[in-house]
Amino acid sequence: MSAHTWRKSSFSEPGSDNCVELAADPVGAPRLRESTDPATVITTTRPALRALLSSVKAGRLDGVQG
Repeated sequence: MSAHTWRKSSFSEPGSDNCVELAADPVGAPRLRESTDPATVITTTRPALRALLSSVKAGRLDGVQG
């Protein structure tokens, strides 16, 4: 996955390795990974990523435990 240009969330703490990173594959499909486990990459669609980000921003996932 080193061919991807990964971007950290702007909400990540400076110097922290605990963050979500986002990249796009060559055809533009979004990819997500947790910086503490960079080998695990989730490929999604733009609409699904948009829905996830909307839910996070609206606080609909606050308190959800996995």
